[in-house]
Amino acid sequence: MTSYPTFLTNTKLDPSFDDDIRDTHLVYDYDAENPETGAPEKWRYELWCFSEDRCVYAIHGGPMAGRINYQTCTWQCIRPKELWQCNWLEETGTVVSLVYDIKQQTITTLISFSKGHWEYPKEAHGDKRNSEDFARWRKLAEVGKQSDRFMLSEQASIAENFKGKGALIPIKADAKTF
Repeated sequence: MTSYPTFLTNTKLDPSFDDDIRDTHLVYDYDAENPETGAPEKWRYELWCFSEDRCVYAIHGGPMAGRINYQTCTWQCIRPKELWQCNWLEETGTVVSLVYDIKQQTITTLISFSKGHWEYPKEAHGDKRNSEDFARWRKLAEVGKQSDRFMLSEQASIAENFKGKGALIPIKADAKTF
């Protein structure tokens, strides 16, 4: 019997992964609006492309600011040296799919927030390494049903692009994500 969540891709990882993605650290800003007031604001995110099956991130702006996490992910090369896609499932039930445009220095995302994650953003704050945060996040996945989603499609401009962890905390290569 299959253990869930499970990840499958039949697409071989393009050899350009090592140069294009591995150990790349991106800091990017979404031009967004405050969900309560509608006022324009920046939502800053930070993503460290840790390995071929793990990413580490922190959220610094918007309703999810204060979230520090790492996930099992899949990478797909759309066009070597130009476009890559990264996908993951959060313990909150939220699904993230992002496209990194190397040439244009943008991130394009579809985030399919679970009802619990979107409606209780403060409960989604914290760090997965803290067992209380991790347990609370998992409970958010139980709110509503699978089709109760807040679908957020946005594009961000990359403010910083460098190699290495920056201020993010490294994880073990086989770090448990669920």
